[in-house]
Amino acid sequence: MKIDFKKELKHLYNAPSKAPVFVDVPDMNYLMIDGTGDPNNSPSYIAAIEMLFSISYAAKFHIKKDLGGDDYGVLPLEGLWWTEVPQDFSMDDRQAWRWTMMMMQPDLVTPEVLSVAYDKASKKLNRSTDDVRFESLKEGRVVQVMHIGPYSDEPPVIAAMHEFVAQNGLKLRDHHHEIYLGDPRRSKPEKLKTILRHPVEPA
Repeated sequence: MKIDFKKELKHLYNAPSKAPVFVDVPDMNYLMIDGTGDPNNSPSYIAAIEMLFSISYAAKFHIKKDLGGDDYGVLPLEGLWWTEVPQDFSMDDRQAWRWTMMMMQPDLVTPEVLSVAYDKASKKLNRSTDDVRFESLKEGRVVQVMHIGPYSDEPPVIAAMHEFVAQNGLKLRDHHHEIYLGDPRRSKPEKLKTILRHPVEPA
């Protein structure tokens, strides 16, 4: 049986689209690559995504074929977004954006598995994996909602999230988090599904 971690972690990889909700997120392990600038015209952004997918699939197939372990679906691409001065974040000044693109890895992906996956991805893409790191993301309590539509239409949804947080006596902390459930290369913009998430704490 192929393991579907999106179903096993349904409360993390699904969300209502009508109104934000609070969710408790456990610590999870991610492959991560950092960068800056507009993702629409940044070669480093495309390179980061290629590397994350290459390592993730190399790990999956090494576990399944070489080790005879469980098969599982690779988790979706995710991203953290921010600017040096949080209140300066603007959809119109994307060159100031800072980002961390990442993909969650199940416990099946051990350091030994990653070593093999790094080597295979490096050879496939003909470049170093030095900019990739593997670490635990500790978010805890978060607010999240499903956004359906183009990424450019996110601001009103994000504003509603922020208002919901304030109404419940909380405030935002750390970085804005997005989980990409749709592929912009294959889906129409109006049908893209993105979970918008942000960690919170008492105000």
